Amino acid sequence: MEVKLRLDPDQIDRARQASADIAAEVDRFVASRTTVAVERTVLRLMGIDGVDAEGVPLPNVVVDHLRVREQLELGAATWVINAMLALGLNPQEIAEQVAVGALDLTRIPLRDRAEIRRKGAELARIGLDKIEANRNQRDELIARLGEGPKPYLYLIVATGDIYEDVVQGRAAARQGADIIAVIRSTGQSLIDYVPYGATREGYGGTYATQENFRIMRRALDEVGEEVGRYIRLCNYCSGLCMPEIAVMGALERLDVMLNDALYGILFRDINMQRTLIDQSFSRMINAYAGIMINTGEDNYLTTADAVESAHTVLASQFINEQLALLSGLRPQQMGLGHAFEMNPDLEDGLLMEIAQAQMARQIFPDAPLKYMPPTKHMTGNIFKGHIQDALFNLVSILTGQGVQLLGMMTEAMHTPHIHDRKLAIENAQYIFNNARHLGEEILFRPGGRIERRAQEVLAKAVAMLEEVRRIGLFTAIERGMFADVKRPLHGGRGLSGVLEKGEDYFNPFETELRQRLGLPNRGGEGDGDRLHTGEALRGRVE
Repeated sequence: MEVKLRLDPDQIDRARQASADIAAEVDRFVASRTTVAVERTVLRLMGIDGVDAEGVPLPNVVVDHLRVREQLELGAATWVINAMLALGLNPQEIAEQVAVGALDLTRIPLRDRAEIRRKGAELARIGLDKIEANRNQRDELIARLGEGPKPYLYLIVATGDIYEDVVQGRAAARQGADIIAVIRSTGQSLIDYVPYGATREGYGGTYATQENFRIMRRALDEVGEEVGRYIRLCNYCSGLCMPEIAVMGALERLDVMLNDALYGILFRDINMQRTLIDQSFSRMINAYAGIMINTGEDNYLTTADAVESAHTVLASQFINEQLALLSGLRPQQMGLGHAFEMNPDLEDGLLMEIAQAQMARQIFPDAPLKYMPPTKHMTGNIFKGHIQDALFNLVSILTGQGVQLLGMMTEAMHTPHIHDRKLAIENAQYIFNNARHLGEEILFRPGGRIERRAQEVLAKAVAMLEEVRRIGLFTAIERGMFADVKRPLHGGRGLSGVLEKGEDYFNPFETELRQRLGLPNRGGEGDGDRLHTGEALRGRVE
């Protein structure tokens, strides 16, 4: 990416250093804790699936079984592997026995820890090899079919019925979409289990289930063969089941996952401790699966002013980048989010939007930046809305964005119809084709409005990040420094699902993932208790 805005490299270095310190502190906190979602994820990776007679997912059944007996601190894998060695059953059979009350895992005497760890390593290799096979298959399909040029055209389906989503997803791919995002049913992020099987009823979207993933993946593979290019599938890896959905996506070859360290905290009131622990493991899975994550900084501008709070978006991008690196994600997998959300009646608003987009492109040159369309200031005037989307598309091609979530002219009126999507695709294709190399021809005036705006936003982001480092991320969230939304350390949903790891805690999949991703092993299980995380955490960590 050609450097077109003179941004102080020392300031960028300061921002990255502050963000790295913030992320390292969070990682130390995470190292000594697990969650019920992480433990359920381990069981899914071991092959446990399905539901009991009452429709409760078997991973939930086993984790709840251990939790009631206060033995989950050793890790669910420890007890299931112990039972495997003692009884000669596979993980699925053990889960089914637990579900009908025929087996109490904690009554089986624990075998030698070394034996349990050897068996765990074997299971981890088997589970992760399946994910590796999917990653290789994706690479082979892209090499054979090819793909659309960047920015990828990203379109949403959200009918609530997976089979209707298939119809609309195929139609969007035929019209030119490169990524089909299946919006998740409203409220699913707040339920502490993953629904099972194909679903045909959802409000504002379709439930994220492994079977739904399988159905849509098969449909997009079929239409990809038809249109002669690989079609990517996106879903939501967030909420109380974040790491479980990451595994489901990895096992069904999803390509893109909405996976943000702060989004669930700020916009779904999920406890910050729970979210940050869950996101660490979920991102390791996404990293190994070759999945591109999308982050949610664009949402900040729905609750805060896009001009005054632009620096908070950049600050969060820096933090998300560093947290992602700690989980093994390559920059090429980091779809850091931002948005074209300034008031269209603002004088020179377009110049400020260009400044924000070009600044992000230069600071994160390898990231496939996810650029979100205007929504907050869409009024229902479809003609003006179509022009707003056209300017959004122009900024994207000018500044080299990676993923273009297409805006719809009926954004403020209803869930877009198929023909609304067709118009959105035509708008983007027309501008992207006609201005494909515009960015190579444009230079910004040194000291001009665009450059000064970018320098101002960067300076504010640096100051904010250094303040967050001083007080700690948890305190910053409590004070509402991101998106003008305040969340308490011990509030929100899911806190009861956070627990301290025991001295002999074992998660074979994290151990194997760290080895395969080239990440250092976490040492000192108690280190998380000695963090400096500011006023909100000091002396109060449960």
